[in-house]
Amino acid sequence: MIHALARGLDRTSAVLNAVALIGAVLAVLVMVYAAGWQVIARYVLSSPPVWTEELARRAMVWAGMLGASAAFHAGADPVLFPGAAARRGGPGMALALIRAAGVLLFAVPVIWFSLFGPNLNMARGFLGRSMGRMAEMIPLPMIWFTAAVPLAFALILLHLFARLAMQATGQLPQPEPDMP
Repeated sequence: MIHALARGLDRTSAVLNAVALIGAVLAVLVMVYAAGWQVIARYVLSSPPVWTEELARRAMVWAGMLGASAAFHAGADPVLFPGAAARRGGPGMALALIRAAGVLLFAVPVIWFSLFGPNLNMARGFLGRSMGRMAEMIPLPMIWFTAAVPLAFALILLHLFARLAMQATGQLPQPEPDMP
């Protein structure tokens, strides 16, 4: 039963990671398109549109945040002892829990303050304030852009819990030995 729950959590993590990767690639494409159109419109047409710079910036945020969650899922984020936390037993689980504590200490407040402002007022949280603001040059509420932050951190937490569950049940693949 526990093994099946761990596998289900790991599969959910993998599927959402694939969606995040597609989203990150699309965001990079939007960023490249917007920046490319800005260059063409400025130097060839002598009439740059006002929205291209802002769209490129907002797409860069989405690409970076979704890319960060995908990097965490792949284990491509910086760690003190590469591969040590993936080993079952011994210091491996202890290192994984220390790493998890660090991730939680960073991610939970980001998600919390994205949702809640003073006195648990959701309207004064990061997302709540974004709902009432419009982008400067693009006629969209800012929440379409700022939602990338808590979404990415929620994905990182999901990946963390999936990895811990797989490690606790002994289902993580063992790391390859480092080649000299």
